[in-house]
Amino acid sequence: MNHVATADSVTTSVVDPHERADYWAHAINTYQCRLGYRFPSRTDFQGHSQVRRTDSYQLIGWESDAITYLRTSKLIRADPDDNYRLIIPFTGQLSFGSDDGHGILTPASLLMVAIDQPFALSMSEVTRGVIITIPRDEVRHRLNRVAPPAGPIDLTTGLGRVSAAMIDGLYTEYAALTDREFDSVSERLVDLLCMQILGDTASTPGSLADVEAAARRYIRAHAGDADLTGARVAAALGWSLRQIQLAFNAVGATPSEVIREERLHLACERLSSPAYQRCSIADIASDLGFGSASSFNKAFRRRFDATPSQFRGGVVRDIGARLPGVGQCAVVQDGGEAPAVGL
Repeated sequence: MNHVATADSVTTSVVDPHERADYWAHAINTYQCRLGYRFPSRTDFQGHSQVRRTDSYQLIGWESDAITYLRTSKLIRADPDDNYRLIIPFTGQLSFGSDDGHGILTPASLLMVAIDQPFALSMSEVTRGVIITIPRDEVRHRLNRVAPPAGPIDLTTGLGRVSAAMIDGLYTEYAALTDREFDSVSERLVDLLCMQILGDTASTPGSLADVEAAARRYIRAHAGDADLTGARVAAALGWSLRQIQLAFNAVGATPSEVIREERLHLACERLSSPAYQRCSIADIASDLGFGSASSFNKAFRRRFDATPSQFRGGVVRDIGARLPGVGQCAVVQDGGEAPAVGL
């Protein structure tokens, strides 16, 4: 359902002062997972939160007095949760510690926390910010086995600053967004943050060329799969669809165009192969994922300056001669010679 959801909210002001610390702990456990709590003062603890969630993502905006949150090995075993949390303070100062290290988190920075590892997070008096839950797979696919940093991620320049603006917009407009819109913005945010984590290594031409080459190899090997899409290529190789798109954009192409190109060359091979002699052109088109014989004929003629029927009835000089990422077919018809046609 694509509806505009009303966010839940919690405030300790609705209960008696001596009950507020326990009330806050119970509410946070409900929205997150089981945590331990240390209150510098349990007397009249002040806390307020707003929660927006979909099936995939969750955003909590909070403002509270000083508190320390703990995730121990015992709590992890009792209540497993392998999703990530993005912690972004707007005001105040947070200190964190884990087996990987410790540090200070200030406004204009962000911490990506693996909730299935022990940690402690202490918030100073009167902190305000947001915590965003991200499915682990969304991070794993984008980072391709690169571990998220143990320390803060800078949000003051470059992609970090763009991410900060997106986080602010998501928090400000969360009640006005449909579930689908909320998820779409959250996915773009994860794209940006993972690109920033990968840093120069992911954005250099050489790295993009490696992604492009691997994607082309996979597409070439699986061009006969009628269900092949850019998203399936990305999932199979452990990258995000956005990374695949960026890699192909760098050479002026798209995943769909490359898939179509490889399918057309595979069609050349099948049209000239004795093994497919009794297979109709319509069946070849369907098996290769073309929506109709008409769309196949149009794409084939535009690419090779001949219809599939003309190609099948001609004399084949060369099939599958390939440039980097580009195939060729040379056709001889009616006793004459036609040169290889390339992009």
